[in-house]
Amino acid sequence: MTRASRTSTSTSSSAISRRSWVGRLLTLSFVICHLAFSVSAAHAQGFLKWQEDSIPLFRGVAIGFDVAGAAQRLLSDYGQYEVMGRVNLHDQYFPTIEVGYGEASHKDDVVTGINYATKAPYFRIGADVNLLKNKHTGNRVFAGLRYGFTSYKVDISRDPFLDPIWKWTTSYGVRDESCYQHWAELLLGIEAKVAGPLHLGWSARYRRRLAHDDGRMGKTWYVPGYGIQESTRLGYTFNVIIDI
Repeated sequence: MTRASRTSTSTSSSAISRRSWVGRLLTLSFVICHLAFSVSAAHAQGFLKWQEDSIPLFRGVAIGFDVAGAAQRLLSDYGQYEVMGRVNLHDQYFPTIEVGYGEASHKDDVVTGINYATKAPYFRIGADVNLLKNKHTGNRVFAGLRYGFTSYKVDISRDPFLDPIWKWTTSYGVRDESCYQHWAELLLGIEAKVAGPLHLGWSARYRRRLAHDDGRMGKTWYVPGYGIQESTRLGYTFNVIIDI
């Protein structure tokens, strides 16, 4: 086995190992939320009907932090740090804003050998609806929509390599290439009240690009707030949430 192939194998194994840890964390978070939520989940019906009662319309605000995105950044070569804020309307509707900072530093790709780096802020806005028949338990099954946007710059390069035709050493790349992307997300999730104002929430998201500019180099490898372009359109979050 050549040195190059050993390096590629090592890089691939390391990436697989990091992704497996992220997957385990997401699975564990889902199990925790599911166990805490199991009693109330049996009542998920009549979700679009306004619950007539004496509970006021405005029920406060909450803030949260996405643990899954931060863990992904620590354990792999991309990820994001994200906070969210939302308004609680009658424990049924939740206008939401999510703001974050996405980063990627992907070196010597196993397939292409390309180096890719970017970091930029992003945001999403939208709303969730509580699907439970009894809205006021503190636990929720919810569905929602998001609109997301980011404007970012990328560095893309290829380390010097031997041209297979001309037999000379060459390389290519761009720096600070300006890009942007608009996208939409459809999400489903659960949220469990743990104690007092503390909640844990897990969501699965289907993402779809609406409009984009990837610059001169074609489709970018990672988009802040959206994720890896060539991977599945599914995404996940695990939020620690505090009612204020």
